[in-house]
Amino acid sequence: MTGDFVLSEMRALGMGRRAISLSRSRDRLYVMPTSAGYEIASDGSYRWNGRQRGHSPFSVIQHTISGAGRLHYERQRRVVGAGETMLVTIPHDHQYWVEDGETWEFFWIAMTGREALRLHRAILEAAGPVFRLRPDTIQRLAQTSLDLRDGKAKGAGEASAIAYAATMAIYDDVLGGDGEPRTARPHSIELVLDHIRKRLHEPLEVVTLADVAGLSRSHFSRVFRQCEGVSPAEYIFAYRMRRAASLLVRSEVAVKQVSRDCGFDDPNYFAKAFRKRYGASPTEFRATGMYSAKGS
Repeated sequence: MTGDFVLSEMRALGMGRRAISLSRSRDRLYVMPTSAGYEIASDGSYRWNGRQRGHSPFSVIQHTISGAGRLHYERQRRVVGAGETMLVTIPHDHQYWVEDGETWEFFWIAMTGREALRLHRAILEAAGPVFRLRPDTIQRLAQTSLDLRDGKAKGAGEASAIAYAATMAIYDDVLGGDGEPRTARPHSIELVLDHIRKRLHEPLEVVTLADVAGLSRSHFSRVFRQCEGVSPAEYIFAYRMRRAASLLVRSEVAVKQVSRDCGFDDPNYFAKAFRKRYGASPTEFRATGMYSAKGS
């Protein structure tokens, strides 16, 4: 259950939703919320079909406060009960609804963007469409839904940062504190991933990583791509960005130090790369990310 202070505020405001439309094209941002709200569905008229919601990709994160909903996901049916969080992407083969005579009380956040969808698919792969989160993660999601519904994000950068922080809270909860999916990998690749995590501030050349794996450079690159779906360089850059975003939200370390700790010797390049990926400068991201974490 969410904290009483968040739930009480939701109920005091009553049912409602907010469609989020900002002046800057959301297609340019890697994470962008599109709607948020709180609802109590109580009859069979509440039904969504993942194949009939348009062709533009987006995700829905929906947390059950009380009651229950029904989900038909890839030929499997299940109940989404109190305390459970549902995550679905659109377009996709699923439906969720309320049976007549039942009640489903929930809040939700919908979002789009390349990075949002990538992270959400990783969560789905690891946990499926319904899972349980820690109370602090649920509180952060509830506060995020409230903030977005209240219009507290004054620009595209703020909205993107708030949505990204919420997504990463789920990602860390489901996939573990190190941000790595708990799947079997060759021992050689596990050694390399551990090397990357521990030496993120250092130059991480492919030839060095191949030596850690005990493989030739070409064979290592091939095996790494097969395991992780991207090249070593792409993986390292994405990991550095995620680590930087996490440090900005969860610590007070100076932006320049975050840049160095994540392997970017040039703070100007770091700032440009960060803005390109997340639609906000590191300073903007920190301000909005820390704000959204106040209720957690």
